[in-house]
Amino acid sequence: MSPLSEQAGRIMAAEMAEQPTVLRRILEQGAPRIRAVAEQIAARKPRFVLLTARGTSDNAALYAKYLLEIRLGLPCGLASMSTTTAYGARPDLRDVLVITVSQSGGSPDLVDSTRAARDAGAITLAVTNNPDSPLAAVSEHHIDILAGPEKALPATKTYTASLLSLYLFVEGLRGGDGAEAAVLPDLAEELLARGDEVKQLASRYRFAERMVITSRGYGFPTAQEAALKLMETSYIPALSYSGADLLHGPLAMVDNISPVIAVVTDGKGGEALQPVLDRLRGRGADLVVIGPREQVAAASAGFELPTAGLPEELQPILEILPLQLLAYEVTIARGQDPDAPRALAKITETH
Repeated sequence: MSPLSEQAGRIMAAEMAEQPTVLRRILEQGAPRIRAVAEQIAARKPRFVLLTARGTSDNAALYAKYLLEIRLGLPCGLASMSTTTAYGARPDLRDVLVITVSQSGGSPDLVDSTRAARDAGAITLAVTNNPDSPLAAVSEHHIDILAGPEKALPATKTYTASLLSLYLFVEGLRGGDGAEAAVLPDLAEELLARGDEVKQLASRYRFAERMVITSRGYGFPTAQEAALKLMETSYIPALSYSGADLLHGPLAMVDNISPVIAVVTDGKGGEALQPVLDRLRGRGADLVVIGPREQVAAASAGFELPTAGLPEELQPILEILPLQLLAYEVTIARGQDPDAPRALAKITETH
């Protein structure tokens, strides 16, 4: 094996392993600042929330949308940045909270759309891994996700750090302290220590020509992020669907060859997904479940999550961990380097 091959995936593996430490850092060092920002914004009583992001951060923003709508009853939308950056639209954003999520805080369209939102009267909040970024500079408020430098092109620790930071922010908006999140670092350590289980799944699916990933509710952002990780590292076409959308047509492409990965949250999202799981089994699908023990036992294969007693809204921070590992292991098994996917740059400058 060449020296380059021996180094393949080393950076991504190290950054995935850092996630329990990052989660602890947020809880111990970041939580007071996040709560203070939340209190300032709550005092202004925003009537609507717009979420702005790209790539992995877009999936974190989708998670925040579920939190804000379910926990606070605040209507939310995912912004279309080109309406302002390309078309020059200037909507009335008075009393609207615009949350922009970005690992680097450097993409011009994120900066420009946030600046335009602030000029249009919005309350602006940047959630980044770089407090000195242009995005942080143009935003009224900023949350540092404290993930530390991330060098691998596939984002891992910044994703889970964004989820936890957004969870604590939403809890702060509703006057909570987010204490239920205290168990996450230890649980994350337990999951990441089970890499051999994921390696077995990877050996089973290394030759897959495509994958379908599905979930509902809080698990849907996890499905979206897992598909992105698989595509950008292993180059396997991975299609993610809400379970409800899967039944509205795409179910026809499911066969007994290409795997279907179901992210089953322990709660209402998992209950809503059950009819989809039944249909998939009825079609003879090669069904892989990431979720509770009883769901894994009824599938072709899977990975059990320790979700008993954990609030459903916190489970996505754990759900993505075995799927990050799966993307990594499948990529290594296919002879590719997950640290450096072809044609990608760490900071993507869209306009």
